[in-house]
Amino acid sequence: MTTDTLTFTTEDIDYFRHGDAALQMRLYRPARPAGDTAPLPVVVDLHGGAWNNNDLTSCAPRDEVLAASGLAVAAIDFRHGAERYPSSLADINYAIRWLKAQGGELGLDASRVGLCGQSSGGHLAMLAAMRPFDPRYSAIPLAGDAGKIGAGAAPDATVRCVGVQWAVINPLSRYRHALRQRAQGADWANDIPESHDRYWGDEAAMAEGNPLLALERGEAAATPPAFWIQGRPDIVHDYHDPESGQDANEPERFAAAYRAAGGAIDMLYVDKKDASTAAAAYQPLAQFFHAHLGA
Repeated sequence: MTTDTLTFTTEDIDYFRHGDAALQMRLYRPARPAGDTAPLPVVVDLHGGAWNNNDLTSCAPRDEVLAASGLAVAAIDFRHGAERYPSSLADINYAIRWLKAQGGELGLDASRVGLCGQSSGGHLAMLAAMRPFDPRYSAIPLAGDAGKIGAGAAPDATVRCVGVQWAVINPLSRYRHALRQRAQGADWANDIPESHDRYWGDEAAMAEGNPLLALERGEAAATPPAFWIQGRPDIVHDYHDPESGQDANEPERFAAAYRAAGGAIDMLYVDKKDASTAAAAYQPLAQFFHAHLGA
């Protein structure tokens, strides 16, 4: 299915199949002057939903702003929920490599790829950016000749930059935080622990697939330029882990660890009520991607 607007087009593509189940991406391309066929930079966008809910359509408000700014965007579906970690990361890693391999056909620049995500999608985006060569994440081979670009080189899942919105950057601390909050009667935490259990299985997995703890453990990681947009107040994502031994809330704790590992990360704090608006959040995100993808 292809849709046209005055500022962008969309095309729905099946990028992989797990048995009878197709994984789809919605590819947004910005409207351009006639004759402009230069390959476009592309942002791979990952939906949130506590690793259990939603699909690529929930990225639409953000993706429409990014596409209208001149970026191509690929919002993707991926396995989640009872499929469990690391299924999502394997699909995301594959999608990045597939887009690079198909760049010429799709009008995309394989050398200018970024990642984006919100909430649990922000966690997945950051983890995918940090671990592009993890053998579990890169386990799905590209079929046939799809793995060949340029002079016979196989594409990898590295990205130039990563932008997140209120990422669940520490699944383990958020799990324990939700349990404490639910015991105190917080409505937001009602089914969050069960969502963690369904996707992660146990706390050991929450600790392993954890961008913040991976950095604090001193693991080698890619650290592309990063941008974090955080609404305030936000008890669901911007909270203090009493077990951390630090004063900082989790976003600042991650930023400190990312910088200590050699990465550059900018933090933008906005009023919670404005955190999903074009002016406060999506346009700054577009500016970040333009700066680092050279659009």
